[in-house]
Amino acid sequence: MEVLQGAGLLLWNQTRQQWLANKKPQNRPQVREPSISWNASYESLLGTNKPFPQRVPLAEMVDFLVDVWEQEGLYD
Repeated sequence: MEVLQGAGLLLWNQTRQQWLANKKPQNRPQVREPSISWNASYESLLGTNKPFPQRVPLAEMVDFLVDVWEQEGLYD
């Protein structure tokens, strides 16, 4: 049984090394200025049906909403 496990582990490690060798380095996203102004209000952003002038990353919108909800006591 140990021989099979050893052979399996050896094959796994060889295959993994091939995957890692073939993997291209990923470009890290560049740090961007936030899409939402630090002093934006809920009403100024979401009180209209107009689209935003630029895309807003989901994480940034969630952070904004959580901040608003915490200020209004809606999020504990």
